[in-house]
Amino acid sequence: AAISACEKGGQWEKALELLRKMQERGVTPNRISFNSAISACEKAGEWEQALVLLDEVQQSSSGPDIISFSAAISACSRSGQSAKALQIFDDMHLSGVEAKTLAGNRTKERGTEGDGFEPDVIYYGAAISACEKGGQWEKALVILDEMRQNQYISLDVTSFNGAMRACIRGGQWARALALLDQIKQEPEVTPDIVSFNTAI
Repeated sequence: AAISACEKGGQWEKALELLRKMQERGVTPNRISFNSAISACEKAGEWEQALVLLDEVQQSSSGPDIISFSAAISACSRSGQSAKALQIFDDMHLSGVEAKTLAGNRTKERGTEGDGFEPDVIYYGAAISACEKGGQWEKALVILDEMRQNQYISLDVTSFNGAMRACIRGGQWARALALLDQIKQEPEVTPDIVSFNTAI
């Protein structure tokens, strides 16, 4: 609870201090503690420290989840480290980490069973944002396509807008306009003012 409070208050150094004190006293931090500390670093732009914590939670008994990876991706993306953000995205795919925290509830609502959940919209959205900032429009389109093929994910306009901006940054105006048309065809997505401003 204390580390979570530090996260919400943007006190990343205090969050790390509390985490280290837990370890010094023989208390093993759980995934929630690590995630709160990673998120605190994300909000403070401390991407290097966020990666250190991601590595620690990967080596811990609890292991990382979708929130761990999403926060680390966002930390790198916000700090202009797009290549590192996308490397984390690829690493999670390879690691086979299951996004039970966010996708699990949606799976239950649809009446399906099993543990093979795919990463949720927050994870993909963070990766698309990294593509946008890094000008990697092709990767952005690949990620967006993965979202569309994933039955456990509800597409959102933010992901489309990010992919559109990535295309524009890469000089792919026609592809950006095509994405705007695709948004209009998605039953669960409605283009917003950002969508139209991006296209203009």
